[in-house]
Amino acid sequence: MPLILETIACLTDNYAYLIHDDTTGETALIDAPEATPILARLDEKGWDLSQILITHHHSDHIDGVGDIVAATGARVLGAAADAHRLPKLDLALAEGDAVHVGQAEGVVMDVSGHTMGHIAFYFAQDHLVFTADSLMAGGCGRLFEGSPDVMWQSLQKIADLPSDIWVCSGHEYTSSNLAFAAHVDPDNAALTARIDRVAKARASGRATVPSRLSGELATNPFLRARQLKSVTGATSDSESFAILREMKNNFRG
Repeated sequence: MPLILETIACLTDNYAYLIHDDTTGETALIDAPEATPILARLDEKGWDLSQILITHHHSDHIDGVGDIVAATGARVLGAAADAHRLPKLDLALAEGDAVHVGQAEGVVMDVSGHTMGHIAFYFAQDHLVFTADSLMAGGCGRLFEGSPDVMWQSLQKIADLPSDIWVCSGHEYTSSNLAFAAHVDPDNAALTARIDRVAKARASGRATVPSRLSGELATNPFLRARQLKSVTGATSDSESFAILREMKNNFRG
């Protein structure tokens, strides 16, 4: 049976995710922005949490870890390269390592750029990738630590995954991300249609994540850096990405 996915709104614009194997009863949490809504969802579903998978060290992704561990006894897994900035890890991970949630297997991906040591979790059989603040719905995270080349390579790893998977990202930034996308890619019909869908979803209070990777490939300007060289004037894909990221940093539309 495929994993059951629960998307949990946290703080003002964060998301955490629960994945549950109904056959074994095992449940994992990806990121822990705050404890209260996550513990409430576990109680509502009647699930016992066994592990917390951390993507990176920023406080809005780890602040709930201590209280959740205290309430559930869950093990904590995160990147070995980021261990000095994470809550105490029970298991330190590197790219290519496997994680298991019941019968489901995920693979760790190094997607550094937003931060160095940022990881993603790809569950191939369940068509899920948890990208947090690397690839976002309609955008990507700011480059607080990594270079544009590092982030571009990370995004290419995700772009090369099967296009039908669901991208489970960390924030409800989709509307503002797509406003920038429309600024640099105004003739993109798929983007225009997505903006309309997102506006309707937000008007009804629905989350805009997860999103299909196919939709990101068609509308996310940071995955379309190659196609947008006429906008950026760049001669390489990574340079085009770097220019787009700087444009987004300064965008006030």
